[in-house]
Amino acid sequence: MLPRIFQAEDGKDFFPKLQSRFFISSIMKCFLPFVLLASGALFFGSRYFDSPQIAIQPSSSLFLPFVNEEPSVLDRWVKPPSSLMHNMSDEELFWAASFAPQVKKYPFHRVPKVAFMFLTTGPLPLSPLWEKFFKGNEGLYSIFVHSLPSYKANFPPESVFYKRQIPSQVTEWGNISLCDAEKRLLANALLDLSNEWFILLSETCIPLYNFSIIYTYLKRSNYSFVDSFDDPSPHARGRYNPEMAPLIDQSQWRKGSQWFEVDRKVATHMVQDTKYYLVFKVFCKPPCYVDEHYFPTLLHIETSSLIANRTITLTDWSRGGSHPATFGEADISEEFFKRILDGQDCLYNGQNSSICVLFARKFAPSALQPLLHLASTVLGFT
Repeated sequence: MLPRIFQAEDGKDFFPKLQSRFFISSIMKCFLPFVLLASGALFFGSRYFDSPQIAIQPSSSLFLPFVNEEPSVLDRWVKPPSSLMHNMSDEELFWAASFAPQVKKYPFHRVPKVAFMFLTTGPLPLSPLWEKFFKGNEGLYSIFVHSLPSYKANFPPESVFYKRQIPSQVTEWGNISLCDAEKRLLANALLDLSNEWFILLSETCIPLYNFSIIYTYLKRSNYSFVDSFDDPSPHARGRYNPEMAPLIDQSQWRKGSQWFEVDRKVATHMVQDTKYYLVFKVFCKPPCYVDEHYFPTLLHIETSSLIANRTITLTDWSRGGSHPATFGEADISEEFFKRILDGQDCLYNGQNSSICVLFARKFAPSALQPLLHLASTVLGFT
């Protein structure tokens, strides 16, 4: 007779129980060192991290593993690009910038900004004056600089011009490449939905009033400021090429200053145009200068009701020649500004106004110090 423990009736669960106990024992032997190690770390670690010298807070992401921290689709449209440098071609850039919301009311809090677009070959010698102009108006402006591709700016991080260069190409005076650069500036600025007004400037330009006056002037205006006029002289209408017909008739031909200010709607028209651009590229050659005719003619045809047909950038042509006067250190005085600002008369929203220009050119680097000296008393900078 078998011992009782091996009898079938009482021992039929013996081997499963034995195997289960053996399995549990094995598990305990394997994991016991790790349990002891973890307990020790928890004990001593809690004493260490509870010390007054170090305070460590648990990351909320550890306790909320399913929280989606990616920006919303709207944020991707609303937020401006984190960097102005990109590898888009002009065709891709102009396409991206040509999108315009058809619903007038924005579904987010939007503070309209002024985009200051500097078209330059290299340095900005008058940048200290512009720094004073922009100071205290953060959030109301943005800056874009188109210089020669070989030029590397060295502004310090605290400067408003720090990393404000856009991808650029070589330009040539009187050539279609100048208009390409202007469209490039507009397109990059249009990528920021907060930019509402766009001003083209050069390295020789200065503001004639403080930021608040200029911002208010642009905000209240019902029109964009693009110089566009019909001139029967050989230097205007005489440059018209009959090969441009029938797309552009001579009666539509216009001339104007290169330096403009436009709102977002007009800027979009300028960037998205390809039809008139190709005609000018082929048929406007010196003595036809594209930068003096392309945008004035385009906007006269496409958006004539939206432009004031005048510029807000003062240029002195009184000395004659193919280039305007340049003002240096000896020219700058209170009397100088009184002379160029007094006696002005123009239409502003259909009413007579004595404030007709907001900027002026051309100012040499030698003019910087006297300009800074008069910035508070004459120009109204704070």
